[in-house]
Order: sequence, then structure tokens, then C-alpha cells
Amino acid sequence: MAGNTSTPGVTVTSRLLAIIGAFDERHRSLALSELAHRAGLPVPTAHRLAGELAAGSALQRREDGRFEVGRLLWDAGLLAPVEGRLRQVAEPFLHDVYAATLATVHLAIREGDEVLYLERMMGRTSVPIISSVGSRLPMHSTGVGKVLLAHAPSEVQERVFANLTRITPYTIVVRPVLATQLERIRRDGVATTSEEMSLGACSLAVPVVRSSDNTVAAAIGVVVPSLKRDRQRLLGALQVAARGIGRLL
Repeated sequence: MAGNTSTPGVTVTSRLLAIIGAFDERHRSLALSELAHRAGLPVPTAHRLAGELAAGSALQRREDGRFEVGRLLWDAGLLAPVEGRLRQVAEPFLHDVYAATLATVHLAIREGDEVLYLERMMGRTSVPIISSVGSRLPMHSTGVGKVLLAHAPSEVQERVFANLTRITPYTIVVRPVLATQLERIRRDGVATTSEEMSLGACSLAVPVVRSSDNTVAAAIGVVVPSLKRDRQRLLGALQVAARGIGRLL
């Protein structure tokens, strides 16, 4: 047994990480059998380790027996530099955008080949919203995602181009069309979508450019029912906020 515990993939640490990694935006609560399956562990092992994690507040066991991410992991996640500092700097500017537009406001970064949502302020307008804080969505079908994709390394773009999935009838899945959009985003500094992620929702997004090194650190955007009205007002609010965030990063 001692020899086995040093083998990658079967250490206690790797098993604990597998249990934590079983949770994502689509699996926020898991029954024990689901947790064991997603973690690739025998049910008794998952039961024992999940119990220990729950005792330490890393997981939370509900009254119905399902497990959720606990307070300890949530608090620790907020300390991550990429999330904590950026959210801290951006928050007052995002409030300004919300106050000026009353639209749903997003702050996002690129994580691998997806867009990771760090902050969301819900608008008053009834618009279908799929994103949530901590969720990851395809870059090619969201406003903030297109901004980040436009400024991503070429190898990331190639991987995304190779996997352009259609989410709605309006999702752009033709490589030359998307490539032209990305070129325009780099030139004009603004991205739009029209019902590409969810029907009834359009988005407008701009990059957050870090003033110290002129790199794109994040993207901020709004989601509205239509961009036919108030586009310039929405864009102006986003650009002012993006410049403010970029100066402070």
C-alpha cells in the first residue's frame, strides 16, 4: 500500500482534488454516487473523503445528503490573485456601469479556451442569462468571450476555431466569419453578439487594457434585449469603466 500511495493519481491528495474538481457550474450539488462517478473513485472512498472535507467546511452536506462546495473553498477561491485583485479594482466601476445602464454587467477573463466569469451584476431588464460567477462558457458565442478570443494567443484561437459548436441558430460557427469579427474587434475595441449564447439576449463588450504593459487583462460587457437602441450610451459606459480599471491594475 505504501508504494501505491506515491503513485500519481492514487495519492490521498489527488483523490481529494478529484472530489473538489467534480463540482462545476453545471454540477453545483452532487449525490454521493454522482460525486464518486465524477471523481473516478469507489463509493466508499468518496464517502470517507467527502465526509472529511465536510467536517473541515471544504464541502457542505445538505439535509438531503447531497454535497456542495463549502465555505472554506469559497473563501479560499476569493483570495486567488487573478480573481481577488481584479474584482477588487473593478467592482466600483462595474457598479457605475450598472447604475448608468441598468443592464446585466459582466467581468470576465480567459481561462484556457473558455471565458471565466468573475463578476455579474444582474440588470432589471428581463433577459435570459446563462452566466454566473465562476461559470465558464465558450468564447466564440459571448461578447466578453469574443473580446478575449480576439486578443488570445494564436494557438488558443486555433483550438477554438476547431471546435465552433452551435449553441443557438445564430451562433457563428463559420471560421472565416468569426476570424473577420475578431479582426474588427482588435481594430475597433468592441465586440457584440446577437442571440448567439441564448435567444433574446444581445451583448456588448470591451477589453480592459492594463496601462502598465498595454495587455488585455480582462473584458467587461453588458447583456441587453437589443442593441438597436442606446448602443452608444452602453458603449460609453463600458469604455469609461474599462479605462478606469486598466489604469488601476
